[in-house]
Amino acid sequence: MSRIRTFLAPMALALALAGCVSQPARPPAVPVDRAQAEAADRERAQLTQWSLSGRIAVSNGSQGGSGRIDWQQAGERYTVSLSAPVTRQSWRLSGDAEGARLEGVEGGPRQSDNVEAMLHETTGWEIPVRAMADWVRGVGAAPAEFGEARVLYGEGGRPARLEQAGWIIDYTQWQETGQPLLPARLVATRGQAKVRLIVDQWSLAPAP
Repeated sequence: MSRIRTFLAPMALALALAGCVSQPARPPAVPVDRAQAEAADRERAQLTQWSLSGRIAVSNGSQGGSGRIDWQQAGERYTVSLSAPVTRQSWRLSGDAEGARLEGVEGGPRQSDNVEAMLHETTGWEIPVRAMADWVRGVGAAPAEFGEARVLYGEGGRPARLEQAGWIIDYTQWQETGQPLLPARLVATRGQAKVRLIVDQWSLAPAP
């Protein structure tokens, strides 16, 4: 069993931090100023250097776990660190468009040009890392790779649901960061795979 799966498993009950694991109901559509909403989308899409810290919970059917997350993004370059306070274990994922490196796993670091396949093989978790870099900001990922995104807007013209590449991303809370608003709580679901994220803090400047 990989070290990641070992330290996530004791924290399965922490999935409750984001509520029950049932599929969220479809959010109601509300009248919006489409031009204004799409302008806000473009503003979020233009944020290429940012960082966030918060809590993440993942589940694949009957198994689940959670931990602290710190994510730093600079263009296509990313560094994602996950830690479990109870077990004091951690792992670090870094990469760009060319490939990724995973550290903190049993047997030593892993490298691959397919980050999602590497994570699934090593940890058992289905986490769409490259698309999530866009979804966490409330915008669709590159359509050339992930297909067209369908957005359902809610209160204030903010995205309430985004559907892309078979995933459904529900946004339940937003956070003031100056401009623009950014998601504070979201859940991404595809089949039994689920990723929940609570953002405690956004920074729109690169983390040191």
